[in-house]
Amino acid sequence: MSQINDQHPVILFDGVCNLCSNAVQFVIKRDKKNLFWFASLQSSFGQELLNKYRLPSTGFDSFILLENKTIYTKSAAALRVVKQLSGGWPILYVFSIIPAFIRNTVYNFIARNRYRWFGKKETCWIASPAIKNRFLD
Repeated sequence: MSQINDQHPVILFDGVCNLCSNAVQFVIKRDKKNLFWFASLQSSFGQELLNKYRLPSTGFDSFILLENKTIYTKSAAALRVVKQLSGGWPILYVFSIIPAFIRNTVYNFIARNRYRWFGKKETCWIASPAIKNRFLD
């Protein structure tokens, strides 16, 4: 955990999921301040963080955000991320007024079907050298 500092929220994602990898690339393109750092849930860092916060270390069906030593999952994590992106994306934070159980029902439906709809890689997505310093292992 020594790789992390509190100035950078960390997004944990399913590294073999095409939808998840594309979501990370989406964030990178719109994170003009280079605020976010990233780690796959399958990485040693991801596993260590899951253990520390007593989250399941298998069945990677959640997008996780570690921000200010607090863990956010599923739709709450996604909304907190878009709130900090450049452009018009922060307007989506208005969906946080919808109760979490409703937002997460939609989130869970997509998460259950993501491999079928978007596909899956055999190995985790590898960041390009230009952004590799924002990825924790």
